[in-house]
Amino acid sequence: MMGRPVKYETPEQMQVKIDEYFREREEKGLPFTITGLALALDMTREGLCFYAEKPNFTDTIKMAKLKVEQYAEENVYTSKNPAGAIFVLKNFGWKDKQEIAHSGELVVFGAEEKLED
Repeated sequence: MMGRPVKYETPEQMQVKIDEYFREREEKGLPFTITGLALALDMTREGLCFYAEKPNFTDTIKMAKLKVEQYAEENVYTSKNPAGAIFVLKNFGWKDKQEIAHSGELVVFGAEEKLED
């Protein structure tokens, strides 16, 4: 049994559509999004992930996603309310929590008596 035929035989074919998507969005002053990118390529987000796993297409998809991520990152700095952009960046793996690694023994300063079990 054969699956559906692929939409893009080469990364170059896909890159033409990717470039059209970003150019059109830029001209209209609209944001870059992963969902918008997938729709411009006539596929689902899952389809985009499928192509990202194909060795020939990995760099093409990664660079397109990076451009979407860059847009969101810049929006954090330029928007009056960056909450939406921060949410999108979290989906790219960004974190807004601080992680502190602790090692060694606990020292309590100023304790006058030793605690017993």
